[in-house]
Amino acid sequence: MSRLRIFDEHDPATPLLETRDHAAIAAELARIGVEFRQWQAVHPVQPGDPAEAIIAAYQADIDRLVQERGFRSVDVVSIAPDHPQREALRAKFLDEHFHKEDEVRFFVAGNGLFSLHVGQQVHEVLCEAGDLISVPDAATHWFDMGPEPSFVAIRFFTEPDGWVGHFTGTDIARRFPRHEAGQANA
Repeated sequence: MSRLRIFDEHDPATPLLETRDHAAIAAELARIGVEFRQWQAVHPVQPGDPAEAIIAAYQADIDRLVQERGFRSVDVVSIAPDHPQREALRAKFLDEHFHKEDEVRFFVAGNGLFSLHVGQQVHEVLCEAGDLISVPDAATHWFDMGPEPSFVAIRFFTEPDGWVGHFTGTDIARRFPRHEAGQANA
């Protein structure tokens, strides 16, 4: 089940707020300019399935969002726990960074942990299958897929280059909780 925890940036041990209510998550994230909504992840896909199969399964949803938001490219991250490059892939997203376009992800299987550093707070969002999250451009954040990643996310881009991260060089991400195995039910 999806979860939002909000922390003071100086206290990663004590959440100021914790909720699993989708409406409350969406309302809290809207306050910082992040869109969070529920879609139906109705087509059965598994982490590790090929991108082409996932795109084919969700083509109608992809087309709708491309039409709605004017995206120019779409890709899929499909990672199973036995992926041979899982450690390197995890490390790529663990440090605080931002993008020069919105970061839009539709989770269709599994889960991952987005942490957004906004003002003096960190908003930690555990995204599950059916969650669509849109992080506005220039918002500093990091993403953790966990040590045994198991998720499928469809990613949408306005820039044809796809994912381009601009790293801040801070250590804040290393001070906050990581996404660990079994966390989805914790």
